[in-house]
Amino acid sequence: MSLPQVLAAARPIDDGFSALVPVNWMQGRTAYGGFSAALALVAAQRLAPDLPPLRSATVNFVGPLAGEVAVRARLLRRGRNATWISAEVTSEAGVGLTATFVFMGPVEASTLHLHDVPLPAGVIPLNQAIPLPDRAGPSFAPNLERRFALPQSEDRRPEICWWERIRDTDGLDPMVALILLADALPPGVMPLTGPAPISSMTWLINLLTPLPVTQDGWFLLRAAGNYAEKGCSSQDMAIWNTDGEAVAVGMQSIALFG
Repeated sequence: MSLPQVLAAARPIDDGFSALVPVNWMQGRTAYGGFSAALALVAAQRLAPDLPPLRSATVNFVGPLAGEVAVRARLLRRGRNATWISAEVTSEAGVGLTATFVFMGPVEASTLHLHDVPLPAGVIPLNQAIPLPDRAGPSFAPNLERRFALPQSEDRRPEICWWERIRDTDGLDPMVALILLADALPPGVMPLTGPAPISSMTWLINLLTPLPVTQDGWFLLRAAGNYAEKGCSSQDMAIWNTDGEAVAVGMQSIALFG
């Protein structure tokens, strides 16, 4: 099932909805993080029909999520320019994800213009990029199309950079589709560790555009590890559209078990 199909089958509950996490959106024993975060964002958006654009999200991956889940949201504060909404995804095992979303309209009085998120050096153009094998990766990977975005190198660096898109985004809000995709890369340190059990802990993503636009759903994703010690890893993340414009930046904390 695609995310649009999951949402179409969801049933309303107090403050949100109940939905099924399909097997094809699992990552090990829990739902893929982008899937759970996208569910939380949908619940937040449904609280008010006139929210300004999403500009930031802070996500905590608290525990495993599988099977039937409840997705609830509540308004924390609505000001003249910004609105804060918290969301929670729970299952029979308890809380699996908490998130805080910040929706913010433009501040017309601001005159500062700063756009300093350059593309990684040597990025392979989308039409020249080689696809990853269809069955490579976790259970949720077949929901994506993926292409290598950097030339092959013998140097092992804590960096992964791929072109990616979701196969089915029919009817999804563009920001929900972006959040669904945004956590799809393996950890940036994976080239140094090889295959190893991992668990995302926290994720901060800042949106650099009120409306993500790109060619045919393709985005360039990069994860770059900057710290790993005693099983705790930190990484920087960024996303660009097919015109090379940055649409999101973020950070993530990941537990490494190997």
